[in-house]
Amino acid sequence: MIEKLPKTVSFYTLGCKVNHYETEAIWQLFKDNGYERTEFDHQSDVYVINTCTVTNTGDKKSRQVIRRAIRQNPDAVICVTGCYAQTSPAEIMAIPGVDIVVGTQDRVKMLDYIEQYREQRQPINAVKNIMKNRVYEELDVPYFTDRTRASLKIQEGCNNFCTFCIIPWARGLMRSRDPKEVVRQAQQLVDAGYLEIVLTGIHTGGYGQDLKDYNLAQLLRDIEANVKGLKRLRISSIEASQLTDEVIEVLRDSKIVVNHLHIPIQSGSDTVLKRMRRKYTMAFFGERLERLREALPDLAVTSDVIVGFPGETEEEFMETYHFIAKHKFAELHVFPFSKRTGTPAARMEDQIDEEIKDERVHRLLTLNDQLAKEYASRFEGEVLEVIPEEIIQEGEEAGLLTGYTGNYMKIVFEGTEDMIGKLVKVKIDKSGYPHSHAQFVRVLDTVEA
Repeated sequence: MIEKLPKTVSFYTLGCKVNHYETEAIWQLFKDNGYERTEFDHQSDVYVINTCTVTNTGDKKSRQVIRRAIRQNPDAVICVTGCYAQTSPAEIMAIPGVDIVVGTQDRVKMLDYIEQYREQRQPINAVKNIMKNRVYEELDVPYFTDRTRASLKIQEGCNNFCTFCIIPWARGLMRSRDPKEVVRQAQQLVDAGYLEIVLTGIHTGGYGQDLKDYNLAQLLRDIEANVKGLKRLRISSIEASQLTDEVIEVLRDSKIVVNHLHIPIQSGSDTVLKRMRRKYTMAFFGERLERLREALPDLAVTSDVIVGFPGETEEEFMETYHFIAKHKFAELHVFPFSKRTGTPAARMEDQIDEEIKDERVHRLLTLNDQLAKEYASRFEGEVLEVIPEEIIQEGEEAGLLTGYTGNYMKIVFEGTEDMIGKLVKVKIDKSGYPHSHAQFVRVLDTVEA
């Protein structure tokens, strides 16, 4: 009797944490159906490409990866999902060799579509209008293939429609996950050995806006009260407008919510924010930061900034620069504005010259270096807790462990492989950026941790 080989599937994920989370969830569906997972550059029966569309480059990269999979095994089933699949299904279907296109919903039906394709050999475009969807699609991830920090998706979609952003069209409107499901999956992740969970979503801090009498602050409280053994809870991103007094109170009183928030600013100029259709002023943003610092003096605030938005003058750029310097952000992600086809900002007059954008990006990155070093220096000589994530493979630091503290400082120290994923006390002996050096103190056993 000829032994039947297991079916194989390969994944390629472009883009954000949410996409990585969803790829893991899709893998669980395949695994439950008897598939084995192989590396993307190996021969496979099915290739799943989870695409990104946040920039035009995201689209382009997605198309390159799709073509790579087709070249690898022309007989495989090529299945494309994610944001680019949602916004431009016809463009993807036009690539010879693409068999199935599923957008950012109905991923649970992917295996049915594959069976259907194998029977009928007809390409399937399963993308539907996302704007009509009001229900959160449950996708479970009991554990992650390669992570020491587990992500937990708690919401989908966004109602903001900023002028530079295509994402509401790719993800639809705000939908929150059932709080009971969030708590259940959080416990499942802790039981699988994760000490830290990162709450993630498309507009994570908006969680609960579509629920009756329930909000993010209550979810944080419920996770802390009901998930046994969780050491750290992190919010992947939260808007200033979602930092209510109640949320700040929860952060102040919590034993597990970490001392770090990522609050996207995008610009520090009211006039630019208006053109971006961001729903806050800098006075409001500054006031929220001050409230946070009163409650949590050592809080690390990281942020995203877009430089060179259409019409941005030198004065407007300097407003951003001075605001960031004044409020001492711990780290910045700086992006030059890039035109995303289909957004209002791409059609605006007064597009900024690339050279000016690059020069402004450079100035902000220099400021970022200075602020990040300044923030890290506050902890020199202190003992902090780190969860090591990996052993550095190359360069001067090769062989050392690296991981993050609760307040999101990257730490490098001498330790052993069995410390990965555990909670370890270290003493910072040389602060710096992009990482600080530390001396190993001890591994916390689960009881004290």
